[in-house]
Amino acid sequence: MAHKTFISYKYSEARSLRDLIIQSLGEDATYYQGETSDSPDLTDTSTENIKRKLTDMMYDTSVTIVIISPNIKKSEWIEWEIEYSLKNISRKGRTSHTNGVVGVIMKHNGGYSWFKTSSDKSDGCSSSSYDENKVYGIINNNRFNQNPKVYSCDTCKTVDALTGSYIAYVEEETFLSNPEKYINNAFDKSENNAKGYDIVKTR
Repeated sequence: MAHKTFISYKYSEARSLRDLIIQSLGEDATYYQGETSDSPDLTDTSTENIKRKLTDMMYDTSVTIVIISPNIKKSEWIEWEIEYSLKNISRKGRTSHTNGVVGVIMKHNGGYSWFKTSSDKSDGCSSSSYDENKVYGIINNNRFNQNPKVYSCDTCKTVDALTGSYIAYVEEETFLSNPEKYINNAFDKSENNAKGYDIVKTR
């Protein structure tokens, strides 16, 4: 089942990946609610006008795709967009539920080592860690927040990459190969008001 989606990204460095994501959605791209290459340039408009346009696009969505790029924290809007996605917003007599959120790590300089480090544990499991300084606190605070935790390995206490965190990380190439899988995973976690996760909804 397709879900209405919004892509949160830093325009100056991630718009090409935004276009690839929209392209990868195929027929489901008709459910995409955010900006495209044909969207009007809002750079010179007021903050309130930009916010109004964004809320119009985001309110009716159920999944937010956040592109994790090297300079994401220099964006004026991404942190606000994530907060809006996680909150329950009342508008026109109805209240939105918390969006599912998935972070797509942008490939940079040929790989993902700018953000991700992988290691093998002595029991044969592999795990990944991420540079928390490169993303917003609202993202970090919604990582490894499954409650109760379900370990994929009881020995080393690792959790599943997709279900162990409300905001899961997926590498660009992996996401583009099967976007429906990761959008559905984010949506499934948001059902029943995101029960099963200790969600931090504010910056």
